[in-house]
Amino acid sequence: MRDDDVERQRFTEYFSARREAVRRTAYLMCGDWHWADDLTQSAFIRLADGWHRIRDAQAVDAYLRTCLVRAFLSETRRVWRRRERSVAEPPDVAGDDDAEAVARRLLFARALTEVPPRQRVTLICRFYQGLDVTETAAALGCSEGTVKSQTARGLAALRRALGDAVVPPAELVSVKGGSI
Repeated sequence: MRDDDVERQRFTEYFSARREAVRRTAYLMCGDWHWADDLTQSAFIRLADGWHRIRDAQAVDAYLRTCLVRAFLSETRRVWRRRERSVAEPPDVAGDDDAEAVARRLLFARALTEVPPRQRVTLICRFYQGLDVTETAAALGCSEGTVKSQTARGLAALRRALGDAVVPPAELVSVKGGSI
C-alpha cells in the first residue's frame, strides 16, 4: 500500500469513530441538527486538509475541536445566520429515558441556545467535553482569563434562560454521555 492510501485509511477510520460525537457537540453549540451536520462536515473538511501536517496522534481530537469551534463562531458572525431563528424540534431518536428526563434535557438544550455563541462554546468545552481552562483557551484561541470570564457569564446567562425550571446539576452533567 502506498503512503497516501495508508493515510486515507487512517483518516477514514478516525472519521467513522468520531463523527457522531462531533455531531452531538455541534448540536449543543447551535441547537439545530441540520446546522450541526454542516458544522461537522466543515470541521472534518478542515481536518482532512491538515491531516498530513498532524504528527502527534494525540493532537487530532484537539485540532478537530478547534476546527469545529472556529467553524461555529465564524457562522454566527454571518448576518443571515443571526436573523434566522431555530424552532424547537423533537429529538431524532427518543432513547430509553423516561419522559421527564427527556423533557429536562430538551429544556436545557433550548436554554443553551439562548446563551451567546462564544459563551455557549466555552460552556460546552468546559462542561460537556470536560476540558480544563488551558485546553479551552487553546481551542478558542484566547487567554485563560477570557475563558474564566466567558464561563461565568455563560453560566449566568444559562441560569437566566432556565428561569424557574429546576434542573438538578447531575442531570445537566448527564448530557456528556451523548444523551442529547
